[in-house]
Amino acid sequence: MKTPAEYYQRDRDRHPPAYAPSYKTSVARSPRNALISLQQSTSEITGPVFGHNDLGALDHDLIKNYAQTGDPVGERIIVHGRVLDENARPVPNTLVEVWQANAGGRYRHKKDTYLAPIDPNFGGCGRTMTDENGYYFFRTVKPGAYPWRNMVNNWRPAHIHLSVFGASFCQRLVTQLYFEGDPLIPLCPIVQTIPDADAIDALTAKLDLNATIPLDTIAYKFDIVLRGRRSTLFENRLEGN
Repeated sequence: MKTPAEYYQRDRDRHPPAYAPSYKTSVARSPRNALISLQQSTSEITGPVFGHNDLGALDHDLIKNYAQTGDPVGERIIVHGRVLDENARPVPNTLVEVWQANAGGRYRHKKDTYLAPIDPNFGGCGRTMTDENGYYFFRTVKPGAYPWRNMVNNWRPAHIHLSVFGASFCQRLVTQLYFEGDPLIPLCPIVQTIPDADAIDALTAKLDLNATIPLDTIAYKFDIVLRGRRSTLFENRLEGN
């Protein structure tokens, strides 16, 4: 059995720096010394395997998976797209986890003290698996904006957190998606730590009327790109291209 190839290095022109003074908590959390580049070992280039048996029937439906007395309050949305790698290959059978604030901008968390009410029918988390073509989708309500203690009057744009496991630990991605047209995106200190405007656009889910269900649910399309593997030689042939 051949050893899987290593992954590309992170593109630091597209990822935010660890130290960004306008994002105040990054100052205390950023490393004090230069980063060290390590050889990728088997523990990084392989990873956990998940199957559909690990999911509940409503895990992908945040409108229904916590409902007690009815549907949650808010704009009903579908988020869908594909998980690909940097070589434009689909990443099949990978776990996508999501969590978010409710329509009022409040998380179901004991340390969230924002004055917006808790929705008794909304838990704010779910998960799904990509299919053989890397396609995924989930249903939820559009999260609200909320204030945060960065500067005097900073607000987070509506966003959904995603954790994508990929095919190995080295490929795992934890990120956020935003929504097309949100005026808070260019004002958010977290978003503005990203040095590449195209990378910010890649974090923005686009309105997709073709996937929208009339009189029911608005759809947004959001593709996710994970690290790609390098080429490798196997039996004198170049693979991975």
